[in-house]
Amino acid sequence: MEVSLKTRNDAVELFLKLIRPLKVLYSPGHAFLHVGDSGVHYGEKAARMEGFARVMWGLGPLWSADNSKLPLETQREIDDWLKWYQEGIVHGTSPEDEEYWGDIFDYDQKMVEAPAVAFSMLLNPKALWEDLTDQQRKNLYGWLNQMNDHDMPKNNWRYFRIMTNMAFRILGLPWSEEKTKEDFDIVENSYIGDGWYFDGNPGQVDYYVAFAIHFYGLVYSKWMSKAEPERCHIFRERSTQFFHDFVYWFANDGVELPFGRSLTYRYAHCSPFVAMAYAGLDLDYGILKNLVLRNLESWMRRPIFDNGGALTIGYGYPNIAMSENYNGCGSPYWSSKAFVMLGLDDDHPFWKAEPKEYSYESKKYLKHPHMIITHDEYNHVLAYVTGQHCKGDHGQSPAKYEKFVYSNQFGFSVSKGTSLEEGAFDNTLAFSHKGENRFCMRYGLTDFYGDEERLVSKYSPIKGVKVISTVVPCSPWHVRVHQITNKEAIKIAEGGFSLPQEEGFRVKAGRMTGRFEEKEIHRIEKGIYASFPWGCSGIVSETGQETELEIPFANTNLFYNLTVIPMVKAELEPGIHVIVTSVAADFHKSWEELLEEKPEVRIDKGEVKVIYKGKTVKVSLEGGLE
Repeated sequence: MEVSLKTRNDAVELFLKLIRPLKVLYSPGHAFLHVGDSGVHYGEKAARMEGFARVMWGLGPLWSADNSKLPLETQREIDDWLKWYQEGIVHGTSPEDEEYWGDIFDYDQKMVEAPAVAFSMLLNPKALWEDLTDQQRKNLYGWLNQMNDHDMPKNNWRYFRIMTNMAFRILGLPWSEEKTKEDFDIVENSYIGDGWYFDGNPGQVDYYVAFAIHFYGLVYSKWMSKAEPERCHIFRERSTQFFHDFVYWFANDGVELPFGRSLTYRYAHCSPFVAMAYAGLDLDYGILKNLVLRNLESWMRRPIFDNGGALTIGYGYPNIAMSENYNGCGSPYWSSKAFVMLGLDDDHPFWKAEPKEYSYESKKYLKHPHMIITHDEYNHVLAYVTGQHCKGDHGQSPAKYEKFVYSNQFGFSVSKGTSLEEGAFDNTLAFSHKGENRFCMRYGLTDFYGDEERLVSKYSPIKGVKVISTVVPCSPWHVRVHQITNKEAIKIAEGGFSLPQEEGFRVKAGRMTGRFEEKEIHRIEKGIYASFPWGCSGIVSETGQETELEIPFANTNLFYNLTVIPMVKAELEPGIHVIVTSVAADFHKSWEELLEEKPEVRIDKGEVKVIYKGKTVKVSLEGGLE
């Protein structure tokens, strides 16, 4: 859908439009939301409770604000949703009720959803607390308070209990100071400096730092600043620092980088900017507003809903292949956290501000996520990455953290198998033993290094193979230098950017998908390009390996359901090898224009020189990390 967002009224209408199709999917007592039938590891009952709760991240703030300037019909619809959720909460927290959500136990998914209920209760104490009967209040408090009796992971989950105890504390209910201290200690031990945390696993820095740790910390700082001024000041200072790095994950048109897990939460990615305004940080509200509203508009242009209007599991389109083991059908509604902005009245500075673009540096090194980020005049954001690793096997972790580069316009691909077609190995180097067709990319590093000019990764992708890969960004190009030591004969395949075979999910007249006209394939010395009217993607083997176009399985790329990948292929006998590759893709330039911008690469004994824009970056071939 095409939407244009300017005012709070616009945002309210959009949110209601997004959740209106869900009305027919609730249980009779409204305590469960059954969005679909794909499974999730925590079971169907918790999945349906999850769907119910996640919508409250938008509803709770909406109910709490001044809606008197909205059309009467809209006000009535908002009131109807409040009554609907009053009933759902009463049924869901009554142990004798057939729609009881169930007791909370150790590591229970319901812990994740409880703070949405508690926060909505805090924001709307009359409707969701005072108007309940004594028994209903006892049930609601008793259900939520189970959080204090059970164990949970030592990661962002700790904020679920912090948020619940915060609500208890403000409402004058018994709360656990002991558990709150324990949880904050774990959060504090995850802090790594300059506004950055890790989430559970050192070396894993992703959107959970933003839409979980900072988001909840900012909400906490808004409500607890008088009771805990020192802690809240620290949170606000850290989030302000974080903003100046995290903003680089977005372009001024609102489109963010796909990177890491939980991408199916989509526009939850902009919720940290919402929380910064909600908490009143000393930042430019015009920039915050532009990032949030443009991000929402960009998502509304994508086919992310089913034919009934419900959000789907996936990213740029419905795609369960990219999902995690904890993605249920209601999970995508965590995106409702972006609508915490509905808790800000019309006269709030966020709504009064004129949208304003951020002034990006063309290249910036982000120390803690180990990224070099580039921005161009076409809102293309590229994140070159090293040092990232997700220890938990949630689903497709290597592809989500350990490719050489991530693009907010070309996305990245996940694997459906081990052949090159199934593997969809874009922007990575894949390995197979010779005589086999079982390719894999790296998963884990033995060492890494990064600075403003290059990123280095040292790893062993398969038995008997050691690799040092150095990436030199010179956007729109980048150069990869691989030093490979292999004890057995192997095959390698190195992918460039995935290019959509169709424009906007539409087949052009007279063109057959998967079969390219000769004019769409451009072979140059040592390289190959796929070039369509809507964009081009190319790869050049500076060391003379074979190049060709690979057509991967459908539904592997996160943005586009059909793609083509330019690829370098080689067979390597046992020994020490140097493979140097230049890669680029663009939706705004022809392949000839792109080729003109390619950096010069000189391979000398002992080093590779990458020359571009009047500077030279040298990569040592001595086999060690700098």
